[in-house]
Amino acid sequence: MTEKALQVRSEVPEQMKWDITAIYKTRAEFDAAVEGTKAAVEEFVHKYEGQLTVAETIIAAIKEYEELMQTQVWLNYYAYLPVSADISDPKNMELYRWIGNLGAEWSAQLSFFDAELVESDAAVLEQVAAEAPQYAIFIEKVKDQKQIQLAPTVEKALAQLQPALSAPQSIFEQIRSSDMDFGTFTVEGKDYPLSFVLYEDYYMYHPNTAIRRAAFEQFSTVLGKYQNTMAETYYTQLQKEKTVATMRGFESIFDYLLYNQNVDKELYNRQIDVIMKDLAPVMQKYITHVKEENGLDKMTYADIKIDLDHEFAPTVTVEESKNLVQKAISVLGQDYTNLVMRAYPERWVDFAQNKGKRSGAFCATVYGVHPYVLMSWTDQLSDVYTLLHELGHAGQGILSSENNSILSARMSLYLIEAPSTFNELLLTDSLKKDSEDPRMERFALTRMISKTYFHNYITHLLEAAYQREVYKLIDAGQGFDAAKLSELKRAVLEQFWGDAVEINEGAELTWMRQIHYYMGLYSYTYSAGLTIATQAFLRVKEEGQSAVADWLKFLTLGGQLKPVEAAKVAGVDITTSKPLDDTIQYLNDSVDRIIALTKEMN
Repeated sequence: MTEKALQVRSEVPEQMKWDITAIYKTRAEFDAAVEGTKAAVEEFVHKYEGQLTVAETIIAAIKEYEELMQTQVWLNYYAYLPVSADISDPKNMELYRWIGNLGAEWSAQLSFFDAELVESDAAVLEQVAAEAPQYAIFIEKVKDQKQIQLAPTVEKALAQLQPALSAPQSIFEQIRSSDMDFGTFTVEGKDYPLSFVLYEDYYMYHPNTAIRRAAFEQFSTVLGKYQNTMAETYYTQLQKEKTVATMRGFESIFDYLLYNQNVDKELYNRQIDVIMKDLAPVMQKYITHVKEENGLDKMTYADIKIDLDHEFAPTVTVEESKNLVQKAISVLGQDYTNLVMRAYPERWVDFAQNKGKRSGAFCATVYGVHPYVLMSWTDQLSDVYTLLHELGHAGQGILSSENNSILSARMSLYLIEAPSTFNELLLTDSLKKDSEDPRMERFALTRMISKTYFHNYITHLLEAAYQREVYKLIDAGQGFDAAKLSELKRAVLEQFWGDAVEINEGAELTWMRQIHYYMGLYSYTYSAGLTIATQAFLRVKEEGQSAVADWLKFLTLGGQLKPVEAAKVAGVDITTSKPLDDTIQYLNDSVDRIIALTKEMN
């Protein structure tokens, strides 16, 4: 990415965009599917409401419900993908809101299905699972819902209210992607354009300290103008979560949000506490080395994402990335490699940089079609890490879809980041293998630290540590304003970085930058997934094909097993802190190796 202004979406070459015609070839086909779904939902209600009392009828209903869910997934993503690529186009937003409202209406109409299944006799549900084993996992989830299910009329009302209940996330995205005007900043008489995406994808890593710090100052100044609106939006989100938690009988908002992840507070708290305590010294050592090698007067929060060796940063085009991706994942076998490499010719990935595009990256698994990946390609090697991360989600999504019903294909949120971060480790290993140059080895190791672990083990973990403090306030019946959120965020940053990093003015506003806060207890799962990925990766390095086979089996599981059992399939025991301890030791050894390589080179 360069300092030039972003192009509008219409100027982006087709090969840099994803191809959503794999979902529906034309808008007319999409509209026909909408009308067909309206009729199918009405028919389903007429046919099954009040009738789900015997196994034979329930099995028939589940089969039809599967088809309805798949069609709704297609409709939702056909509307969601364009608005993610360009939220500034009013036609995209109009379509997205229309489908969102229709989806809420359909969910309300179909709410009887879950309600009647939950109220069914246990013996009938057992019979369903025995006669249709492909739905056994789904039936287990139905039985789990018995203790938190509300009256059918209340469940229907909640479904109808879904567009309003999900509004905080949409408002956040609108403020971030559409309303914030970051203008320009000036360094040594030259003006530089700034946007949310330009800062997070480019200036935050800029090798010129004056430009990097000036961009941070301007970025923070603009964020500050919106902090009160953002704080109120976030407060609304948390009040909604707390209200629903109470309605469903949970004493704590933490118990409610962890319930669907199938993990307890011990796993959640351990992930945060161990990293905050034991990884902090390792990262302070690393960031101090980065400061010294870059000759900085001090390491400020505006500097923490810079490269150790910015002069050794190979550029990579989209075309050149194909070879790097293929080499990295080849250890997982030809079938997996062929599966993932389809992303290029089938245009799963939206590489473009354009106005109105949401920042960051994601992978959307469109069940029955193929995944879609959003990112902004900047011709940096770090983009290959982002791409491989999202393609890790994509590969897992396809393998899970091929081996599970749509009703049970999704992994627990606790596990969801393991496949993605595993692929990042494969890339680092591949880069190291391809060169005997100590500078290249150091580059690969620093890229692993600064990209894979910094992003997942630090950035998102510090989000989680801050988020935990905010949720404690809500659980205690207290409120907050922007100043309180900034106070909590600053405290977490200072605790982790200690004297190694100056938490300069503006750093406390980092709470305004991440959409994860509107997705429940998601942020901590990045480090949870990477812990599993690290241990599985080290197994592959040590044991070879047997560990590869275990990992590929893990990728097919979907929601078949709860996190503790699923991790065991990959050869990882998460019932103790050992995987975390071993991963932190691996990072410490890597940092020590980086420092040793620097001394060798000097």
